[in-house]
Amino acid sequence: MAATAIPCAGYVATRVPFPNKLRQLQNSAWWIPINRKNKLKNLNSRLPSPPIAALPFDLSPPPIDNDFLDTMTASGAKVSEEGVVETFENDDEALDSFDNGVVVVDLSHFGRIRVSGDDRVHFLHNQSTSNFECLKDGQGCETVFVTPTARTIDIAHAWIMKNAIMLVVSPTMSGIIANMLNKYIFFADKVEIQDITKQTCFFILAGPKSNQLIHNLDLGDLVGQPCGTHRHYSVNGMPVTVAVGNIISEEGFSLLMSPAAAGTVWKNILSEGAIPLGSNAWEKIRIIQGRPAPGNELTNEFNVLEAGLWNSISLDKGCYKGQETISRLITYDGVKQRLWGLCLSAPAQPGSSIFVDGRKVGKLTSYTSGRKDSEHFGLGYVKKQAATSGDTVVVGDNVMGKVVEVPFLARQCPPSKAQNQSSLII
Repeated sequence: MAATAIPCAGYVATRVPFPNKLRQLQNSAWWIPINRKNKLKNLNSRLPSPPIAALPFDLSPPPIDNDFLDTMTASGAKVSEEGVVETFENDDEALDSFDNGVVVVDLSHFGRIRVSGDDRVHFLHNQSTSNFECLKDGQGCETVFVTPTARTIDIAHAWIMKNAIMLVVSPTMSGIIANMLNKYIFFADKVEIQDITKQTCFFILAGPKSNQLIHNLDLGDLVGQPCGTHRHYSVNGMPVTVAVGNIISEEGFSLLMSPAAAGTVWKNILSEGAIPLGSNAWEKIRIIQGRPAPGNELTNEFNVLEAGLWNSISLDKGCYKGQETISRLITYDGVKQRLWGLCLSAPAQPGSSIFVDGRKVGKLTSYTSGRKDSEHFGLGYVKKQAATSGDTVVVGDNVMGKVVEVPFLARQCPPSKAQNQSSLII
């Protein structure tokens, strides 16, 4: 059966025969509005026509039972009152699979924001730290939203699509960031901000065997592509976008989809050997990997350079919110503290002070226990002149800590002095 284009809740998707695998959309057309003057006819009589009064961006599932969380609960997941999948009662197995195999994580509680309109690229270019104007359709980047004084708000993962830019942000942050962006839209700006968190689902794949699983799903053309590269596929006519990279690593993959496709996608991934991992275990991974989070490492107390997010900062794109502060901090070596991992001797409370020789030199921002009772790990800011990797500190009253590099921050690349002098605009 040949692929057919069908209208789906105000958007075009390509329907492809799909028994067990993801299939690529030939027109890369998902999330793209239908031209109302030239609507495509519904070529599948079994599907209802979209309602006349459909919203411009309505991704509600069809009128059948598609409650993905019910499916997860039936399979043994524990789901919080907020709808977050906390655990599958397999945390040790899942953590081992993260290190040695492949895990699939439902991060649908993370936020999704759709930025559309003719001025969307220039707008986001001016409102966050990355260079959006150098990106093309099908590419992506990591960017940071900061205050005018470069204090951290959140890290966002951006996908550049044909008619929109999709942003994935941290839990509880979609409303905050959407409201913030709307405040900076001027009367003549052709920009529209939509919080589509509730209309979509979001999974990630992580672990050293992620590439093999993607090959097994007939998505091998994504393997080896730059982080942020994304393509559009169909599952039984339902749209799915798959991107290279995930929340904590340039390796692995991310999947954005209609809720109607979520159950099928989840089952297909599990059938290829992925181990499901809940949000409790994911928080352990976040801290051990060193990925900063809002409310912990990303607050008004710390700036984006102290958080070490160098890979998300463009030094030569001109003016943007927070740019002047960032430029001065780099030019005059004004970054006085940085974020580190801390191997701890005992549990410690986030917010505890960090000491060296009895002198306060920093603050613990996150803590997690390890897989063994004797393992404890944290993240914290430490003054640059007080300690570095391998040094010993004291957290709180008497918890000993060893300063260590963490993978997420170790991948960040601060610019050289020559780059600073040639590219910064003061």
